[in-house]
Amino acid sequence: MTERHERHKYLLIDSRVLPDVFLKVVQAKEMLAKGKAKSATMAARACGISRSAFYKYKDNVEVFDLETRGSMVTLYFSLEDEPGVLSSVLGCIYDAGANIITINQNVPTDGVAPVTISIKLGTQTTLAQLQIALLGIPGVVRVKEI
Repeated sequence: MTERHERHKYLLIDSRVLPDVFLKVVQAKEMLAKGKAKSATMAARACGISRSAFYKYKDNVEVFDLETRGSMVTLYFSLEDEPGVLSSVLGCIYDAGANIITINQNVPTDGVAPVTISIKLGTQTTLAQLQIALLGIPGVVRVKEI
């Protein structure tokens, strides 16, 4: 098989057995994403790696969090087309300690707006508890996990 046609292979490896450079690249990427470093050079220097090491690995190293891998969920809603319904839904999600990743609201038809919200659940509540709370909000017609 030529290199051009070779499929990428991904490995899940405990970070304790990897050279420190990989963890430092992840740390530098996080500094850049959070605005704690203004450039890759500054981030690499702050993490104790060379700029070339950062660039060599930056596109190939990602964090996989075993604790939160199953906590991402996308919910599909049917909401009455009334002011404040979506705001109440978002407030309920916030109160449950979940982090909203994406929101997509489509144009209402027949007085109902389809909405999808992707969230990262917190530790305060389960998905079932959240769904029950969401169904109790006036104007929420339907909640379904997709």
